[in-house]
Amino acid sequence: MKLTWARATCSSPALSGVSRAHLGELFAELASAWEAARQSALRETRGAERGRAEGAGRKPKLVILDRLLVALVHLRHQLPHMVLAELFDVHRSIVSAAIRQSR
Repeated sequence: MKLTWARATCSSPALSGVSRAHLGELFAELASAWEAARQSALRETRGAERGRAEGAGRKPKLVILDRLLVALVHLRHQLPHMVLAELFDVHRSIVSAAIRQSR
């Protein structure tokens, strides 16, 4: 519930700085490249291909759309990572990593 509220609030043009239509286009453009880079990094960390079925294992706390929103709101308003973490109901380190990876 809280994550849905945070996503709806942060996707507002007043907070994110971009229209919802442009945010959708940006998400569509970045999603596949982000997922490919994420899988490549995971493969490099493992040193081999997946040993389990696709979809098994730990899920990311913030999906790509939430990571994008966190980065946009942080860059636009310079909100502290702790405030964004409270908003998205995650640990501050997850927000910090999302912002660092999005940049």
